Amino acid sequence: MQNAWVNHAIKEIDADFQRSADTHLIRLALNDFPGISLYLKDESTHPSGSLKHRLARSLFLYGLCNGWIRENTPIIEASSGSTAISEAYFARLLGLPFIAVMPACTAPRKIQQIEFYGGRCHFVENSGQIYAASEQLARELNGHYMDQFTYAERATDWRGNNNIADSIFRQMSREPHPVPRYLVMSAGTGGTSATLGRYIRYQGHDTELVVVDPENSVFYDYYQQRDASVTAQCSSRIEGIGRPRAEPSFIPSVIDSMMQVPDAASVATLHWLEKVLGRKVGGSTGTNVWGALQLAKQMRGKGETGSIVTLLCDSGERYLNTYFDENWVAKNIGDISVYAQQLECLS
Repeated sequence: MQNAWVNHAIKEIDADFQRSADTHLIRLALNDFPGISLYLKDESTHPSGSLKHRLARSLFLYGLCNGWIRENTPIIEASSGSTAISEAYFARLLGLPFIAVMPACTAPRKIQQIEFYGGRCHFVENSGQIYAASEQLARELNGHYMDQFTYAERATDWRGNNNIADSIFRQMSREPHPVPRYLVMSAGTGGTSATLGRYIRYQGHDTELVVVDPENSVFYDYYQQRDASVTAQCSSRIEGIGRPRAEPSFIPSVIDSMMQVPDAASVATLHWLEKVLGRKVGGSTGTNVWGALQLAKQMRGKGETGSIVTLLCDSGERYLNTYFDENWVAKNIGDISVYAQQLECLS
């Protein structure tokens, strides 16, 4: 009976995948950068609204095929929001109970979306407590702790199989510069950067992977020092990316270089993108695009041409009470005007 249920669950996930079209690749016009094209892979169009839809699908399949998820198994995840939303989506698809363990400061819109999909939220005071709380809940409920921070880089087939890297390079095939000079990605678990970096090497592409990191994250220090014990005292203010500890899925050896991005620059960039795209994007997208623009400036200074691809990770509608609230930004991020002025010159 359990094997029959697992087979049914896998078929349900595969059927959901077949119903979902690939996400769009948007080309931004950068008049100040002749011969340089910037592209955004729009992951906000997934059914659950973010890049994490890919991860959640892979984690569920990984858990099912490993025998960790069975009929009626409670699913527990440590997540600041987007992964939890996507996992709640798949848990509802399979009729499984779902609990997200998250900091109490998580954006209200994300909490509402988790609950919309039938999930429940378990709050802790700070992000450093989510791991132990998730493990405890899994023990108490005889459930499965998804542990995205450990399994993100293992659950995805980085060789191809329509992963995000494969999709990007296929969509770029008819562009003026089909092989990107740079792929730019921020890290939350590190799973996507691991997939991108491995795929680039496996396919032999002449593309550099640049990972951008927000304030209050240890990924940049870990990359520089290769010290897995490094920790931070507080959490990233850019939801979904940056971590206070070096997560197991973050693989520094597949990254060509890293860049630190001030939080004020990330927030200024997401506001600039609203004018350029005509819609709101999340904070991690602001981080990604700020980094991509810095690389474009370097290319222009060297007289280089080529393409840069980064990710639009989720919609800004989830952050109306934070990044799009002037009072919240002034209190939590500070003055963003210096970065906003730099960006205005590009409009």
